[in-house]
Amino acid sequence: MRSFPPFVRCSFALVVLAISAASYAQIGILITFAPPELPVYEQPPVPGDGYIWTPGYWAYGDNDYYWVPGTWVMAPERGLLWTPPIGVGAATDTFSTMATGVRV
Repeated sequence: MRSFPPFVRCSFALVVLAISAASYAQIGILITFAPPELPVYEQPPVPGDGYIWTPGYWAYGDNDYYWVPGTWVMAPERGLLWTPPIGVGAATDTFSTMATGVRV
């Protein structure tokens, strides 16, 4: 069996370490411009008792902002302070439809 000199073994170990360190690289997206101004529009009438208005918001996707309009949603339970859904992955068009609340 052939034995490699210590220099070759050490060089190989360094290359393996460098490759494994590079495999933990992260990719980030940096948006360098603000969304447009909020549009002014009439809020539609409440469709019934127990509904809460969730305001619209600007989301980011396909290299530009787009408007997600507000809507009336049923409150999950009476007596909660409402936090409307938020965008969780605007670049992939996935949004949280789950609301959170704190009992008052």
